[in-house]
Amino acid sequence: MKPKVIIIAGPTASGKTAVALTLAREFQAAIVSADSVQVYRFLDIGSAKPTLSERNSVQHYMIDIRYPDQDFSAGDYVKEARAVIEKIVEKSMVPLVVGGTGLYIRLLRGGIADLPQADIKLRSKFRELEQKEGSGSLFRKLEAIDPASAQKIGPSNLGRILRALEVFELTGRPISEFHKDHALRDCPYEILYVGLTSQREKLYRSIDNRVDSMINGGLLEEARDLFDRGYNKNLKSLQSLGYRHAGMVLAGEMDLSEATQVMKKDTRHYAKRQLTWFRSEPDVRWFDPQEISTIGVEVDNFLGH
Repeated sequence: MKPKVIIIAGPTASGKTAVALTLAREFQAAIVSADSVQVYRFLDIGSAKPTLSERNSVQHYMIDIRYPDQDFSAGDYVKEARAVIEKIVEKSMVPLVVGGTGLYIRLLRGGIADLPQADIKLRSKFRELEQKEGSGSLFRKLEAIDPASAQKIGPSNLGRILRALEVFELTGRPISEFHKDHALRDCPYEILYVGLTSQREKLYRSIDNRVDSMINGGLLEEARDLFDRGYNKNLKSLQSLGYRHAGMVLAGEMDLSEATQVMKKDTRHYAKRQLTWFRSEPDVRWFDPQEISTIGVEVDNFLGH
């Protein structure tokens, strides 16, 4: 029998943490974070990490496992999260995967396609080409050779554009073909996939309130401390939502009021992309976060209690 794993996913500020904590306490579960920013130490406020008291009351994993200047890929996440899930199951506890990083969750379920390793020289060559031919040239190249990947990736995610071009250059095959061939062949779990969402206006209010809470709770001070520790604001971890905006304020590129409004707008756009991603995933059962008792019944039935 495959281990039973529960996934709680949804856009930012949709109430995942509160639902997960309630379920974890009720069903003796341990929480496995699926958040690409919570993996980093010192990035607490801007990543909306569970508080220390919440983490003391329920066992949490995949949080604070890298320093901000350390690489952490989706492949690393799958390898380490699967090892954590195995430990949780050995303890006769329920693994509760919680987060909004859709790629992490998809690959945790289905494994990773057999792709070539990164080629630093080739990536440097592509970056030089982008500088020479202008912004957007690499994306246009990707559109020509792998339109399916280009549509999914979009023009702003340079890291994934580079990876897709790299795979094509090294193998002669579009990366979308690898993913299509791989599909979900490697799913090692029996999964209950819960998606959380609410009316758009309500979600956007929650996002605005969260941004205000982060600013008032010390996001600028947290970012300043990270820079004082020697971490460069251009690091991937510090270009995430909130930290990118705080960095612009601290560099004098934007005042706090303007940065707050831009951060709210960018977070709403991010939430919209997350919803699009999760709605494309198979087998997701959608609930309003207020329907906690109904979600609990679903979990109870899934676990066979």
